[in-house]
Amino acid sequence: MLNSSEKQKVNRFILAILLGIILYVVLITLLVRFEQDSSQSSITNYHQAVWYTIVTLTTVGYGDITPITIYGRVVGYIFVLLSVGIYGLLIGEITNLVSTIKQNKMLGYNGTVFEDHVVIIGWSDFGQLVTEQLIGASKQVAIVTNQRSDIELIHEKYNKKNVFTLYADFENFESLKKVNIEKSLVVFVNLKDDTEKLVFILNIKKIFDNLEFVVTLENANLKNTFLNAGVTNAISPHEISSKILASYMFEPDVASYTEDIMSFAHTPTDYDIKQFLVTYDNPYLNHTYTQAFSDLKTKFNGVLIGMVKRGGGKRHLIKNPQKEYKIELGDYLIIIVNGSSFETIQKAFNVQEGYFKEK
Repeated sequence: MLNSSEKQKVNRFILAILLGIILYVVLITLLVRFEQDSSQSSITNYHQAVWYTIVTLTTVGYGDITPITIYGRVVGYIFVLLSVGIYGLLIGEITNLVSTIKQNKMLGYNGTVFEDHVVIIGWSDFGQLVTEQLIGASKQVAIVTNQRSDIELIHEKYNKKNVFTLYADFENFESLKKVNIEKSLVVFVNLKDDTEKLVFILNIKKIFDNLEFVVTLENANLKNTFLNAGVTNAISPHEISSKILASYMFEPDVASYTEDIMSFAHTPTDYDIKQFLVTYDNPYLNHTYTQAFSDLKTKFNGVLIGMVKRGGGKRHLIKNPQKEYKIELGDYLIIIVNGSSFETIQKAFNVQEGYFKEK
């Protein structure tokens, strides 16, 4: 689908072709009328006139048919002069149109069909780290940047099947439809400062009121402000890193383990924490938490460490339940897995890992 800029260029090109056809018809009609009155002229009908104009405009010039009358030759001169620039003009217009289409595709103006993907607003080194983690978790990512220099770097680094990039002004919310933001799983607002992030979220919610947002905060004290503004998760990287750093100081093995399971599992020996939606295909549907815990460890070498129950439009995280919680449809099971057990569990549950936005 062409965008407005491409449509304008196509329309101009079509208009130029139409005007050229009209001019050609007028000139060839005049040529026939001027020449058919001369007994010595070889151009007495439209068939001969078309042949003459074709060999003239293509610069072949056989010379078998030529205008004889003064006015006929004037028209002939016009065709000769047109033959000098008409091909350059057509080639230039076509090249310009192709270049515009190619450039607009690179800048993301043609849009994407990604669904249940992550949209990242703003590009930075931190955004790059997040993108790599998401790709490692088999998630598609749509990146919106207002820096044109970022586009080529992102294209060189990531496969277009996994990452879509849009060059746009962050204040142009209509352009965000090109990243299919309405069908995204979550929007990560990765702008420079907390105030800019808050203003962006408040404004975009006026247009897209069903989006879920995640932000990182420079000032952890603003967490409640962002949550009240409709942000799903507000995270302070400094707070998280300070906790891990402090843990390394007095319980380094726990800190190392924590850091390890926060990333995705690359190999069978790597460990990660995954969450799986309980569907009708889940073998533990309507079973107790204790039954699932024991069976997962025995069959899949996975460790069930918690679950999430949904109610009242909210998600309730239950860490290592002590009660005999019943696993119900729509719950999430949170499991520590390695690379091998992850694949096996995913097949057994017949569902992709991760959170699914409620429709």
